[in-house]
Amino acid sequence: MFHFKSIAQTCATAIALTAVTAVSTSAQSIDLRGASLFDEEHAYTKTLRQFEELVTEGYDGDISFEISLNGELGDESDFVTFLQQGVAVDYAIMAPSNMAVFAPSIPLMDMPFLFRDLEHWDKALASGVMAPLEAELLEKADIRVIGYAGGGVRNLASAEPIGNLEELAGHKMRVMGAPIQAQIFDALTAAPSAIAYNEVYNAIQTGVIAGFENEAASIQNLKFYEVAPNITLTRHAITVRPLVMAEKTFSRLPEDLQAVILEAGKQAGAFGRELESRQDGEKMQEMIDAGQVQVQEFAGREQLLEMVIPVQDAYAAELGASDLLEAIRSQ
Repeated sequence: MFHFKSIAQTCATAIALTAVTAVSTSAQSIDLRGASLFDEEHAYTKTLRQFEELVTEGYDGDISFEISLNGELGDESDFVTFLQQGVAVDYAIMAPSNMAVFAPSIPLMDMPFLFRDLEHWDKALASGVMAPLEAELLEKADIRVIGYAGGGVRNLASAEPIGNLEELAGHKMRVMGAPIQAQIFDALTAAPSAIAYNEVYNAIQTGVIAGFENEAASIQNLKFYEVAPNITLTRHAITVRPLVMAEKTFSRLPEDLQAVILEAGKQAGAFGRELESRQDGEKMQEMIDAGQVQVQEFAGREQLLEMVIPVQDAYAAELGASDLLEAIRSQ
């Protein structure tokens, strides 16, 4: 599903695409181009389609959209490059960690245990509390956040049951590459390591690691339940996936269209959050019903929330985002 390219290939593609204007703003029509790693059935693509529909309904002028699907233009790191340069991709849904190369504070959105539950997550994203991170991304990357999708709940998946702190101690697990991910699980006495995602299945199968953490959709789609059938509901992360637009594109658009895009982005983001959070629960239930996974609560989850506070505080202080962290917690 994913299409990875070397840096050289990406640069060559960017140079070639620079010759093709990403946005036509002639009096006749405006053409905008999106990108998705997935097919039409994925929540991210459906959210982008909803954005397109809302803009078309709200704008009186002639406008058209085209999305490159299934990673046709590369992975999200490629999308970020194109968005920052204002070529090939005008809008997309991104994981915050993939934009960290330009805006170092943006991965705060992905920090484990940032949100207490789905209600807190949705309230925070609808409140405007992320404005400082949006401003940093706009200033340093020339990428504008116009809405927030996401909603996948991340839990532990393991070869053997991990249901409490005693069983979590020393648990060899794969985490994402951002240092804060390893720091959080290290504080919880696990043994995290940043193994490449495409190596996780074999690493569990061969005993290099004993588990990982992810959303139900990925566990189901990639059949991780074959090697890690035990799901522990730590609910340690709820994904935040900004719907973004290249500022070089946005700034060239008519003011009335800019206003429509900002409103459409907000509404499409809310649509995407409801869709993905609902599908997340449905996919988990499908695996349970098929006998593919065994699910249990983590005993004493409240203790986990307390244990990670010093790590979260130190990370936020390092980013100069202590006030932002407190604002999110207070939602």
